Amino acid sequence: MWLFLFLILPFSALVYICWHVWCLLPLEWVWKMLVIGCMTGSFLLLPACIMRTTDRLPMSLAIGVYEVGTSSIIVLLYLFMLFLTLDLGRLLHLVPKTVLYSNWWTVGCIVLLMLGLFIFGNLNYLHKNRKDIQLTTSKELTKPIKLVMMSDMHIGYHNRCKELHRWVDIVNAEHPDIILIAGDIIDGSMRPLIDEQMHREFLRLQAPVYACLGNHEYYSGEPLAKKFYQDAGICLLQDSCAVVGNLCIIGRDDRTNRHRASLGKLMQQVDRTKYCIVLEHQPYHLEQAEREKIDFQFSGHTHYGQVWPISWITRKMYECAYGSYQRGVTHYYVSSGIGIWGGKFRIGTQSEYVVATISKQQTFVPK
Repeated sequence: MWLFLFLILPFSALVYICWHVWCLLPLEWVWKMLVIGCMTGSFLLLPACIMRTTDRLPMSLAIGVYEVGTSSIIVLLYLFMLFLTLDLGRLLHLVPKTVLYSNWWTVGCIVLLMLGLFIFGNLNYLHKNRKDIQLTTSKELTKPIKLVMMSDMHIGYHNRCKELHRWVDIVNAEHPDIILIAGDIIDGSMRPLIDEQMHREFLRLQAPVYACLGNHEYYSGEPLAKKFYQDAGICLLQDSCAVVGNLCIIGRDDRTNRHRASLGKLMQQVDRTKYCIVLEHQPYHLEQAEREKIDFQFSGHTHYGQVWPISWITRKMYECAYGSYQRGVTHYYVSSGIGIWGGKFRIGTQSEYVVATISKQQTFVPK
């Protein structure tokens, strides 16, 4: 099933798009073959990125291969939707046949549309939205606590040291008491993190950092990921908890580890009189935190689909795919992530970091 979805469907879409491009371009067959060859070659770089054969290339070439290969799948998606819309228009006699055959005007319009869409998507990705949430509790707090929370940084070949430096400056400007990261700090390959010594950027953070593992930490190699966390001064909570003042932070191992501890077992070692926060990378089975009467759970992983209409699919896949949510006494926030996997485009979604203030719940005494 997964092989069909991730291999057969994209290649079928590629054939469909190439056939349309062949019909549309008013060029000699040699030039048509060149254009289609470039399109196909760009897409075929994607498996090299996923299988990390880029690690054997010179760094500058590996970066280029990664950027082109992972961006191609998003370009493919939008070209497929565009040509499908035009074909439906033809069937309904709304689009003349001449629009899709040997037509420079159509070629020009498609090129301009794609350029405009992806320039917007890239600029939208580069802009990091500040999401402010207010949390209250009846539990003991000596003072309000300010948290900066992030997920899905995906640092690597595309989010490199310069970009990470900017994110660290954004977080430090908030002057948080605590920084929480809900997994997928690493994109996939450890090579760019080691080459650029990215752990040094995390050492510039001016508040203690607590994090859990995500599925991409397992893809990059769990031992290497844990070593990076240690070098970066990040307190890794892997099926463990930490007491920080009036807070108890519980970090779950990623569900990639089928033998991880249950939340119920983890809560046996927790002081429930403190405000309890769960870091869980993948937001499945939200009822577990509700059952344990957790105060707040922070998750990521979904990216909210990264681009529309994939965001619609994530809404169907998860009970909460993005944003604030509540079950019983438990509050949740599922972040779309400050970083991204693959091509740096956000269309219909946003990159964000979350600033949460936990304050004492006001009690009203009747006169």
